[in-house]
Amino acid sequence: MALPPQKFREIVFQILFSSDLTEETALMLMHELKVTRKAVLEANQMARNVREKLAQIDEKISLCSTDYAFERISNVEKTILRLGFYELEKLPPPIVIAEAIRLARKFGTPESAQFVNAILDKGLNVLRNGSQVV
Repeated sequence: MALPPQKFREIVFQILFSSDLTEETALMLMHELKVTRKAVLEANQMARNVREKLAQIDEKISLCSTDYAFERISNVEKTILRLGFYELEKLPPPIVIAEAIRLARKFGTPESAQFVNAILDKGLNVLRNGSQVV
């Protein structure tokens, strides 16, 4: 049975949030989310891909976050935004934004979903219009 993309994103989010995939983290994810080792390893690869582009992604987040300094953004929101900006280049924007909002509601504060939505929406405009925030 194929792993739903929503569950896959949750695994990637948790790996990104924890900063590293240790054997203990992998076992915990497999147990808690009831997924295979293969799914965790694939999610870990995607997390590595996000980390490889972290400087560029963080620059985009900073550019789009006009009301909050990058350093003030919570780690949960930052992680969701990093995953979202990475996926904006690969998937249709409505899917990326909807999934980021879902993750923000699940793992963040009540205000997280609105914040993530606003930043990703600005990010989408940046991707469409070059390097200008609209």
